[in-house]
Amino acid sequence: MSVEEQNLEKLKYIFDNAKVGITICNAENNRLEMVNPAFAHIHGYEPHELIGTYSNEVFAPECMLRLNEFEHSLSCGINDIVFEATHIRKDGLPVYVSVHITVIKDESGSIKQRIVNLQDITERKQMEDEIKYNEARLKEAQKIAKIGSWEYLFPDLSLTFSDEMYRIFEIEQTVSHASYEEYINTIYPEDRKRLETIFDESVKNKVPYDIVHRLLMNDGRIKYVQERGKTIYDEDGNPIRSIGTVQDITEQKNIQKKIEHMAHHDALTGLPNLALAKMHTEKIIEKGKSLDNKVAILFIDLDGFKSINDSLGHSLGDLVLKMVASRLMEVTGINDILSRQGGDEFLLICSDIKDVGEVINISEKLLHVFEESFHVHNHFLSLSASVGISLYPDHGESFEVLLQSADTAMYKAKEQGKNGYCFYTQQMNHNMIGQFKLVNDLKTALKREEFILHYQPQIELSSKRIMGVEALIRWNHPQLGMISPMSFIPIAESSGQIVQIGQWVIEEACTQAALWHQNGIEISVAVNISAVQFRRGNLESVIIKALINSGLNPKFLELELTESIMMQDIESTLETVHNLKALGIQFSIDDFGTGYSSLAYLKRFAVDKLKIDQSFVRDIVQDQEDAAIVNTIIQMAKNLNLKTIAEGVEVKEVLDILERYGCDEVQGYYFAKPMDAKAFEEYVAQR
Repeated sequence: MSVEEQNLEKLKYIFDNAKVGITICNAENNRLEMVNPAFAHIHGYEPHELIGTYSNEVFAPECMLRLNEFEHSLSCGINDIVFEATHIRKDGLPVYVSVHITVIKDESGSIKQRIVNLQDITERKQMEDEIKYNEARLKEAQKIAKIGSWEYLFPDLSLTFSDEMYRIFEIEQTVSHASYEEYINTIYPEDRKRLETIFDESVKNKVPYDIVHRLLMNDGRIKYVQERGKTIYDEDGNPIRSIGTVQDITEQKNIQKKIEHMAHHDALTGLPNLALAKMHTEKIIEKGKSLDNKVAILFIDLDGFKSINDSLGHSLGDLVLKMVASRLMEVTGINDILSRQGGDEFLLICSDIKDVGEVINISEKLLHVFEESFHVHNHFLSLSASVGISLYPDHGESFEVLLQSADTAMYKAKEQGKNGYCFYTQQMNHNMIGQFKLVNDLKTALKREEFILHYQPQIELSSKRIMGVEALIRWNHPQLGMISPMSFIPIAESSGQIVQIGQWVIEEACTQAALWHQNGIEISVAVNISAVQFRRGNLESVIIKALINSGLNPKFLELELTESIMMQDIESTLETVHNLKALGIQFSIDDFGTGYSSLAYLKRFAVDKLKIDQSFVRDIVQDQEDAAIVNTIIQMAKNLNLKTIAEGVEVKEVLDILERYGCDEVQGYYFAKPMDAKAFEEYVAQR
């Protein structure tokens, strides 16, 4: 075999075994003359299937276009061309290829053949596409989270920003590298030195850093950002590059500020609340110790505000409270703090008090703001206030003690006729001790059987028959005599003793009603349920036990709930009410109209009766607004298939109006005062 033949054999071996696809194309007829296995494999064919086919049957249109452009540029000295294209395989799937084309010319310079080399770059393209996709996702994620990333290279100190960094810093993205000057100049002036110091210490100590700082925008806006970063070092410990993130937390900061404001301010008036008042007082007390100055706490309680809520509604009452707060602010000193305790109670803390005369002057200014009536929704409302005053250090050295002293003095101001102020005295403390004695005596009152029940008849207006009684507790104190529930029930509720007392009332009322039934007096008995008892008194089991032990039919037991009970922990309350109603027990809403009345709750709780509060009933002859309220409640109840009972009926004129309105039942002194069980039996016998 000649040398030429040997060389041809070697070339053929290389051609057939090359990993790169190779084809030789005839330039005159554009047919493929030679195709190696790699070229055929890239396209999903066998070599013999491609030999003789036209170029445009194998190559993509974009490839043919580039080929034509290349051949037209040969005269410019360009001998080959490299580009990427997408070909279509035999099975119809795309294949990404890198194309390298050269030409073979004859002696005259005409193109005789084209040699096309192809390399399958599908896997590489897929990886590139995936990288681009992930980069796009990262950019989008950074945009959504408002997190930008940066890189700072050593030793050339070049800074690179992600797209989101430019958006956060509001710097125009014009070059590949960000300007460090633009970056540092955007930092809030007072934060720059701190940030540079933390960054330098992080690089020096080889620890990451995390800092919250501000940015100052060109238009004066302030942004808050959280910046985190760390540095990568070479084997010798020299810094190579620092990387980090910056997150725009302006929105979170604003929300945090709002939350902090809400936590320390009253939602209705915007005034500081008790917590902030306490913090402020403790600071000025600490300051007062060194200056030997007094601090005054003025406890302000509005007189008669409840009647506004009861008669005109809470929405209008809230407007009045805002107006009160505004007027009080007008007479508050620049270094003083006015806060709202809640309800109709306000607190004024005055610092740097030199003498008592100064406090008197402040108190008179406070009372003066109430001399002009409040004009709200065509109503001219007259209000006054009672002010209790305590002084540091005379009446206490802590906020809690001073607040309690001012509170005690405020109640004394009310006792003295309201619309005035009163300083705390030690005698008031002695009166409080009397209250403590009642608390202690209550603990043993049940064991000593000092409680008794009185019963007030409830009369059906259509028949004038006694339909039931309301059970009312009385305390027969061994030293103080008969004590009204108005005096001891609040104490029992605050001390938690109302739970045991309430249980006794239920058991006693059920037992007495069952005894009356045995004697032919078939009436229902209504029992008031305290909010504390409802939440903590295991009410269901107590009532079931009382019914079983007494033998009373559940339909003759009526439980009176206040609207405030219904509004607390609604789902749990609803479950308890439904469970008891399933036994046949009746429910009424006590003092209806004085709380947050809601038709939706009446429907959900499926109550049986509305009890109209006596504050509306007593004056319906003279007060047209009260009369309208009572009439509205009665008509509404009829539409909801509920019964109504009016309490506080003391004169016939009131009774006649209630009959005319269609009220179902009444109770009050016109028919009978509350009486013990024996007196009630005599009352029934007489009727």
